[in-house]
Amino acid sequence: MESNLAVTALGALANDARLAIYRHLVAAGPEGLPVGQIGGKLKMPGATLSFHLSQLQNAGLIASRRDGRRLIQTANFECMNELVAYLTENCCGGKSCDPICKPNIARRTARARRGTTVNA
Repeated sequence: MESNLAVTALGALANDARLAIYRHLVAAGPEGLPVGQIGGKLKMPGATLSFHLSQLQNAGLIASRRDGRRLIQTANFECMNELVAYLTENCCGGKSCDPICKPNIARRTARARRGTTVNA
């Protein structure tokens, strides 16, 4: 991933509403979610939702497809993986990473100690 694409993707995610939308789509998996369902879950007006979806799509983070009359939004997992790889490509200077560098493990361990979960 080129740095300008990473900046665009990170800029799109640097908004509470867009980050919430994106996390819902990631949690939904490759099936995605209908636009109406996203708006209902986040209690977001249609015009506002449309604006945020457009920003995420322009950044390459999501894609849409038609299913009859419904518009289904899906996370672009390839772009997400490229962004994560770009952010971590020089982790620990190329040496074997310490477990503290693995965010999923650290987050799961911290949540387990607190007895909490993080919802998308």
